[in-house]
Amino acid sequence: MTNSWRFPVLAQRHLALGSKLEDWNGMPTAWTYNTPISADHRAIRTRAGLMDVSGLKKYHLVGPHATAVLDHLTTRNVSKILPGRSAYACFLNDAGKFIDDGILYRTGPNSWFVVHGSGAGHAALSSAVAGRNVAMVFDDDLQDLSLQGPLSVDYLEKHVPGIRDLKYFHHMQTTLFGKPVMISRTGYTGERGYEIFCRSEDAGLIWDRILGEGAAMGIVPCAFTALDFLRVESYLLFFPYDNSELYPFADEPPGDTLWELGLDFTVSPGKTGFRGAEEHYRLKGKERFKIFGVLLEGDKAADAGDEIFADGKKIGVVTCAMFSELTRKSMAIARLDVGYAQHGTALSVACKSRTISGIAHTLPFDDPKKTKRAAVG
Repeated sequence: MTNSWRFPVLAQRHLALGSKLEDWNGMPTAWTYNTPISADHRAIRTRAGLMDVSGLKKYHLVGPHATAVLDHLTTRNVSKILPGRSAYACFLNDAGKFIDDGILYRTGPNSWFVVHGSGAGHAALSSAVAGRNVAMVFDDDLQDLSLQGPLSVDYLEKHVPGIRDLKYFHHMQTTLFGKPVMISRTGYTGERGYEIFCRSEDAGLIWDRILGEGAAMGIVPCAFTALDFLRVESYLLFFPYDNSELYPFADEPPGDTLWELGLDFTVSPGKTGFRGAEEHYRLKGKERFKIFGVLLEGDKAADAGDEIFADGKKIGVVTCAMFSELTRKSMAIARLDVGYAQHGTALSVACKSRTISGIAHTLPFDDPKKTKRAAVG
């Protein structure tokens, strides 16, 4: 935990479950528990799991210039995000390259709540608010407890009136167990789920009540690494683990375009004037690689960094991989040369002690129409 500077409110609970609390984003985080990651994966896919994702960075932006700041910094047309709604957005640098992503929550006419990961979103926001009529507050008191899985709504509806009617990428101010919370219909699993934003002083009570009452439904605590299994299936990227920051180009500085990452959908149609916009549009069609899926033979997972070959040459690298005990498939997210990012392309992955055959596969592997996470009712 040498790089950790943020306080883990639920540390003792995570330690009791077997976590060593390794650092992520400055926060000691429960990367693993005593239970297998495959069990956490199964719980979230078939029942529900509760995860502490408080290591995400959380900010309030309040003031008449808040909307203008976010409109310039992100790829979304934020004026169309109404109070009670949110949107997934990307941050670019001046060269049109991805530097971070996050969710923009509109909480009022001139107030926003921004949640992002370990990229440069903090630096971009801090610079942009300088000299503007907007206050920016980094809120590390606010904890993020993520209840994900098909039974999450069945549990929450016992305690939160109207939760079943909360639509995908909508949020509500409410109470849970008598404590003030904001509940968002979002998550990083590809399943129907809810993020519960609560005060630090209430996090222990909420964590204990959900796991205690939910045990009969099969709700269990899930470790952070379970997200790797879930994100491979659901095409959810995790900066910098899928990016050139870890897989650099020989003759270029780090930085990937949205076209390469498959995140160009986050640019609102017709939007211009955001940071990096001109370079973003200029770089269309100039992709150096594509994020794509790889489906492997057998029951073993590849490892991050394993090289991918086809036609006798290296054509890519695995960034995250998993074997699903539910589908009995070995899958991976990969960075592939553009010409090989076609569904069905034969390839092989050079693992530590073996070579595994497979094919290039479109993403996502699971629920491509997003019917689960966006389910109504």
